[in-house]
Formats: sequence, C-alpha cells, structure tokens
Amino acid sequence: MTEPLFTPSVHTQRHQYVIDFVTTNKPKKVVDLGCSDCSLLRKLKFHRGIELLCGVDINSATMKKKMHALAPIPTDYLQPGNSPLSIELYHGSVTQNDARLRGFDLVTSIELIEHLHLDDLELFTEMLFGYMTPGTVIVSTPNVEFNPLFPRMPGFRNPDHKFEWTRAEFQSWALNACGRYGYEAEFTGVGRAPPHLHGRVGFCTQIAVFQRLAGGGAARASSDDTGEIFSYKLLYSVTYPSLCDNNILRGCLVNEVLYWAHQLSGRRRRRRRMECGDEGSRASQTEQDGAEREMGPTDEYEESAFDGEEGTHGWEDIKMTSRGQLESYRQGQYVCVPLRRVWSCCRRIRDLSGSLARLRLFIADDPLVRLSQDGFAVVLDEGQEVSEEEEEEDAGGREAGCLHAVKEEDWDSF
Repeated sequence: MTEPLFTPSVHTQRHQYVIDFVTTNKPKKVVDLGCSDCSLLRKLKFHRGIELLCGVDINSATMKKKMHALAPIPTDYLQPGNSPLSIELYHGSVTQNDARLRGFDLVTSIELIEHLHLDDLELFTEMLFGYMTPGTVIVSTPNVEFNPLFPRMPGFRNPDHKFEWTRAEFQSWALNACGRYGYEAEFTGVGRAPPHLHGRVGFCTQIAVFQRLAGGGAARASSDDTGEIFSYKLLYSVTYPSLCDNNILRGCLVNEVLYWAHQLSGRRRRRRRMECGDEGSRASQTEQDGAEREMGPTDEYEESAFDGEEGTHGWEDIKMTSRGQLESYRQGQYVCVPLRRVWSCCRRIRDLSGSLARLRLFIADDPLVRLSQDGFAVVLDEGQEVSEEEEEEDAGGREAGCLHAVKEEDWDSF
C-alpha cells in the first residue's frame, strides 16, 4: 500500500478502543502485555483513575528507547492527582508466570498473539487466564479475511507473524479459553470495511473482550499456586505525585494560599487607587468584585471558618467590607491578608484542606509562608505585592499550566 487505508490509522483505532474502555470502566490496575515502545501506556498514564500501570515485553531495547516518556511532566506536579499512579516496566516473556502481575483489573494484549508460535500461545493462554486471572482481558489480532483488501500484500501483514486467523479461528480459541478458565467473551473490532464488504470480510483488526465469571479463574489459580514466582526483570519504575503525599498536598496549598493572598492584596491596592480617582483602577476593581461574587465567599464558610479553633482573636485591627467579609489591612511595611478570607475565596483550598484549622496546620511551618503572630493572617512584604501586569501574566500561566499538551504521534496503519 502506498497510502493508508484508514483515517485515523488502525493502530490508533486499536489504542482508542482501549482508552474508551478505560474511560468507561475505570480500572485501577492495568497491564499491557507486549507493550513494545510503550505507546499505549503513554496514553493511558493521563487517566488518573489508574493507580498501577504496567508493561511487559520481550524486547528490552525497544522499551528503553521510550520508557522515560512515562515520567511525570511539570503539570503533574502543579496539579497532582487525588490518588498515586505507579508505572512499572518489565522485561520478560509473556509465556512465563510472575506473581507481580496477578490481580489486575484489566490486561491488554494488542497485536501480540500472532507473534507467538502455537506452542507458546498455549503457554500464554494458561499464564493469562489460569495464572494472572484478571477481571477483564482485551485481545486484538489481525483478521486474515480482510487481507485481500490490501493491494499487493505478499503474505502476512508482518514478516514476524507466525499465523493470522480468520474470525472463526479467533473465536474458537477465545471460547475454548473461556470454557477452561471461567470467562465469557464478546467479539468486535476496529477498521471497518466498506459497507458492501463488511459482512463478508469483517473488521481489519478483530477484538475479543473477556470478562471473568463469578467464581471463575481465581479458584483454579489459588489451588495450583505453589509459591511466588518472579520471572521478569524490572526495567523502569516511577511514582507520580499525588495529594495522598502530605508534602505534595502542602505544596499545593502553599501555592494556592500565596496566589490568593497576592490577589486580595492587589485588590486592596486597586481600591486605594480608585479612592484617589484612578478610573482604570475603578474599572479593574469592578471586574474583581464581580469575580469574587461569582466564586465566593459565602456566609456558610464565614460562619464555620473557625469552628474548633482554640483561644480568641482580637478583631479590632481588621477592616470589614460592606458585605461583612474580612478585608486585607496594613501593619507598618507589611500587608496582612486574613487567612479566613483566603480560605473562603478559593474552592480548591477548601477542598484540599477541609477546614481552616487544617489549612493553618498544613502551612504554618512552611518557609514560603509568613503568618501573623496569632496565625490568622498571611503577611506580605509591601515589596512583594505584584503589579497588575504581573497578576495578569500569573493568571495566564496558571491557566496554561492546567493543560496537558499531548502531541499525537504519526502512527503506521499496522
């Protein structure tokens, strides 16, 4: 073929099928057998519901070329997930048992089985369904009935293929595995033929989705298990930052608190300019007031902000707005932004900390944050107050930092 037959390519469609399944079913532990250059893993790592993502391949050189692309990127530290993600790559044969791959929610085997000799395919089937006993398995393989639609194809689609099955042969293998190991299977595919040919030749790639039946698979594996087996060599391991790590959580809270303290300090500065007759500051302040009305604070948060706090606080030095909200105030060369105001203005801070008391505990000892002596306000040096231009640039940077720029690779058709 001189031009691809499908847009997007069948390679991309196979991966998208797995991604759609993960999006819908939200498995926590996923392993890709025959992961090759880790291209599917690099896409799945963005699904934060996954907590353990593994890959296995016999070709360690191919994995090593791309494995570092699985590492966290800066935005993973700026916006860590709620749960940790660990990624592990193993070098080994998919015909061998390894205890570290048992108990997975989802196993994918994309265009793998046709590379195995039939004797090895039998070992792979036993390892996958009899030993690993995952909840779900997705297996794809070429459909040889589709091959005549490719011009000038000399034989198999890849010279390393040991076989290519018809739809009947693939379904026979799958249903046999279901009967032996306690699974049920549904059949589909990607790469649809023209409508007038689809009924005759089927999909370019045929797919079986196996679901373990209640009481199937696991009982057999436990009775045959004679001990833990570790056949694979660990090539790569990384753990992503998550809010389960108190240090990561503290860093997120500190960043948010400092950002909003500067925003509220800037609001105070704009009000002073407005009082002096600066029309530009008057318009800017009107916009800021509108934004604050949209996102808070609310009476609910104001009333409950200091529930459970010990001691009393003298409020005589704190100015109040007409809405009864706490206002920033100045002490000497410093601007003090009430922590209660910061907490009530930002929903993310409230979600991360849970209460104002917990927020104070998290940030109290952080070297980047200076609290007032009583611990009720964030203290900013007057020289730390940012200009309106800097605030706009910071806001733009924060918005851009929330996005993952994922470049789509130029995949081959097979």
